Amino acid sequence: MELFYRSTRGGGPAQTASAAILKGLAQDGGLFVPEILPRLDKSLEELSKMTYQETAYEVMKLFLTDFTEAELKDCIAKAYDSKFDTEVIAPLVEADGAYYLELFHGATIAFKDMALSILPHLLITSAKKNNVKNEIVILTATSGDTGKAALAGFADVEGTKIIVFYPKNGVSPIQEKQMVTQKGSNTFVVGITGNFDDAQTGVKQLFGDQELAVTMDKAGFQFSSANSINIGRLVPQIVYYVYAYAQLLKEGKIINGESINVAVPTGNFGNILAAYFAKNMGVPIAKLICASNENKVLFDFFQTGVYDRNREFVLTSSPSMDILISSNLERLIYMIADANAEKNAALMDALSSQGHYEITQEMKAKLADFVGNYASEQETSSKIKELYKKTGYVIDTHTAVASVVFDKYKKATNDTTKTIVASTASPFKFTRSVMNSIDKEYDAMDDFALVDTLSKLANVTVPKAIEEIRTAPVVHDTVCSKEEMKSVVMNFLL
Repeated sequence: MELFYRSTRGGGPAQTASAAILKGLAQDGGLFVPEILPRLDKSLEELSKMTYQETAYEVMKLFLTDFTEAELKDCIAKAYDSKFDTEVIAPLVEADGAYYLELFHGATIAFKDMALSILPHLLITSAKKNNVKNEIVILTATSGDTGKAALAGFADVEGTKIIVFYPKNGVSPIQEKQMVTQKGSNTFVVGITGNFDDAQTGVKQLFGDQELAVTMDKAGFQFSSANSINIGRLVPQIVYYVYAYAQLLKEGKIINGESINVAVPTGNFGNILAAYFAKNMGVPIAKLICASNENKVLFDFFQTGVYDRNREFVLTSSPSMDILISSNLERLIYMIADANAEKNAALMDALSSQGHYEITQEMKAKLADFVGNYASEQETSSKIKELYKKTGYVIDTHTAVASVVFDKYKKATNDTTKTIVASTASPFKFTRSVMNSIDKEYDAMDDFALVDTLSKLANVTVPKAIEEIRTAPVVHDTVCSKEEMKSVVMNFLL
């Protein structure tokens, strides 16, 4: 049965999976959602005997129904190959009463690799299926990780260009170095004098600019997205929750059908939404623990039913979560509004014009499986130190946020359900914050001396992604205001 996709705001006809991937964002500014959420057609027992690649096929075939088996398997084989530094792609590490799902073993040492290593292949296949002659221009905003993962995925991929916008003073030094040293004749990186929300809003405005679309089409270009607003980014993320459950089953940590909880450090809401999709597909996930940093807009939303971005923007040590507009939440809002696109569009209009909206009590009742909380900067830092001292295991700042919130949930509920904590970035990506948490004395070291010290402390080899940027020259130094984003794009392409 073919699965079609509709905009969360109701505009335009239903799209095939490949057309939705190509468009990235719906023409009316909405996000593409499947008309129904499919159920797994393999048992958890069967899945427990599969490799990551085989699991990926079993999950993704249910969503990308206009891809042939050969096309989809080819995309998966090209994505999940030797660029990952562990054979199992997403290992589970048991530490201090939680299972840390390490999603950072790809080319850029962050969880975005799990989806962004396959997106270029899905896009190129989609372009061929839809007889696209234009060159595809990936426009994306990043709070730190998506940018480098997308750049690495699309660098020198024929028929594509990629433009990444990031907040100039809102990412870690390692994150920035990873992006501005990116090679590839089709890559372009721009720092903006603003925060991530400014970058993300600017990119959405470029997608909605019909006049610009006509200009680009005449020049042989069309825009698409690599952010988690693209359904081609979200679907591959569902895979690792299915895989993680199956691995716990395989290792005898749980019995078949036993429920687990999932704790996810959350910014743009894509990662935890993928877990929600996995739950609705038949994975026995009980609670979805949504962890925020001091930009706790999601915590407040789950507490009150009011989403309010009218607040101070806080720069934290977990910058990938420094977000006040969680774009992917729109997909969940649409679903709990019983797929009422008109109601969802009205709420999103209110967010755009007034900076806040409130859901109904009926909608709030459908969020019972979600639990929101947040970690302060001090709690995050203390958790890194405490876990290291107790177990020798070193986690990054984002993973620490989720770990703190998981601890708070356990203390409040006495829930002993086995829990997966999504470990979304390598500690090497946020070395200074991690090392300062363990001991303030490390702050006197330069970034790469810290890297080597962390390697010895954690007894982990320095990732290739870090070694590559030690001496790499800066090749991207463009900085602009948020108002200049359109002209920067036009200057690069035309």
